[in-house]
Amino acid sequence: MTESTAPQSEHRTVLLRGGDVHSPADPFATAMVVERGHVAWVGSEGAADAFASGVDEVIDLEGALVTPAFTDAHVHTTSTGLALTGLDLSGARTLGEALALVRAHIGSHPADRVVLGHGWDATRWPEQRPPSRAELDEAAGGRPVYLPRVDVHSAAVTTALLDLVPGVTAMAGYHPEGPLTAAAHHAVRAAAHAAVSPRQRAGAQRAALRRAASLGIGTVHECGGPDISDEDDFTGLLKLAAGQPGPRVFGYWAEQVGNEKDALRIRELGAVGAAGDLFVDGSLGSHTACLHEPYADAPHRGTAHLDAAQIAAHVAACTEAGLQAGFHAIGDAALSAVVAGVRAAAGQVGLGRVRAARHRVEHAEMLTPETVAAFAELGLTASVQPAFDAAWGGEEGMYAQRLGAGRARTLNPYAALLRAGVPLAFGSDSPVTPLDPWGTVRAAAFHRTLEHRVSVRAGFTAHTRGGWRAVGRDDAGTLVPGAPADYAVWRTDELVVQAPDDRVARWSTDPRSGTPGLPDLSPGADLPVCLRTVVFGQTVYVRPNE
Repeated sequence: MTESTAPQSEHRTVLLRGGDVHSPADPFATAMVVERGHVAWVGSEGAADAFASGVDEVIDLEGALVTPAFTDAHVHTTSTGLALTGLDLSGARTLGEALALVRAHIGSHPADRVVLGHGWDATRWPEQRPPSRAELDEAAGGRPVYLPRVDVHSAAVTTALLDLVPGVTAMAGYHPEGPLTAAAHHAVRAAAHAAVSPRQRAGAQRAALRRAASLGIGTVHECGGPDISDEDDFTGLLKLAAGQPGPRVFGYWAEQVGNEKDALRIRELGAVGAAGDLFVDGSLGSHTACLHEPYADAPHRGTAHLDAAQIAAHVAACTEAGLQAGFHAIGDAALSAVVAGVRAAAGQVGLGRVRAARHRVEHAEMLTPETVAAFAELGLTASVQPAFDAAWGGEEGMYAQRLGAGRARTLNPYAALLRAGVPLAFGSDSPVTPLDPWGTVRAAAFHRTLEHRVSVRAGFTAHTRGGWRAVGRDDAGTLVPGAPADYAVWRTDELVVQAPDDRVARWSTDPRSGTPGLPDLSPGADLPVCLRTVVFGQTVYVRPNE
């Protein structure tokens, strides 16, 4: 990809030509003009000649693909950065390997007040168990260590870290040997994160946003809250993102709202909604997702943090204040509570107002036909993570271990949601699963359960325009004149039109059908490589040596 040597300016006019531009305005477009941070024109190569002499910069795409930049609709930015720069246990294949990684990191980071790690998953280990406290104490050599499980709903910790949290042994979720959950986990997490200096935190945030930009992600939805991080972390991230070139950050703060004063405080933090990880329940991996029937491998139904009445009060108050509400809900009982609560709020403030607010539900994994229909009725957006199914779905996966194969096959029913008209927004929940937008679209198109698959086109839309719609914007996430110039340039192979299987109506691959192609995301095919990412007309990433 080559370009002119025009000087960089805040609002230069740019012509991109000689590639493929993915635009519903012109399915055959090979060129695009960007002016004042917006798409000004898309069209054919011949028509591009008329613009060439009047622009500040011409970029020869050399056959590259231009698409809208991705939006990751669920990210924990600081934690993602700490995972990128700190102790990553996601590659550990055994308990012994995990402990060895802890020992090595401890030895190479003698100055860290608290060692932060991430990513272990005992369901992938032959031992099928987490480290005991004694094993972790030995590996850590007496240092405070905080190691959240991959789902971040439980954590293995050392005795030295527990000693920093007075009263933790009396808190709900404390276990003498095993990982902590619930209040005990939140307390030790707060203590661990308090040891991160402002400089370390900003460095982690920059690392996460750089990684996002390098993957063609132009926008992230930060899901913060008092049980996840703290206000300084949240406001610091929003300030950092606003003050430097990089992905846009829309922040959600997960705290209950009871009145206009509460809503005002949410807005003063810079949040676009009192949503994100406002926990109705926990996670399946940590046995804390709230179920109607007991787990297949544990004699209980998980943990409920909010009931329908509390959900209704939050949704009603947010709706009255003109604020978007939302919840973290994974288990079927948690999702039933969300539906009951939102429906009760609609009875109080009016269904039309609730639908117009576009309240959202994060994860929404154990949906039934009834709850899918209710999502459509109530105008709820499903903010979902297809990589969860890729990581834990299938007959032998963690979902089947926790729920049994029958219940596991019902999880993450993306095709049913789309058929019902439920808006989808795709995300990663990074660092739970990595930032990986094309991999996310692939995971949805090749869902481990055949009937839940969606077309690549539908998945791509959910990961671009869907994220913008989830924040109430219908004018972005697509390359049409007037839209914000958030786009990415990709090196990829031949473009194709892919449906999930023969039972789903296919779009014609004939160019006359007017359906723009997308990269081949079949399992085993190489994923596109990001060459450039642009946000509001400003380049925020260029691949080295391109």
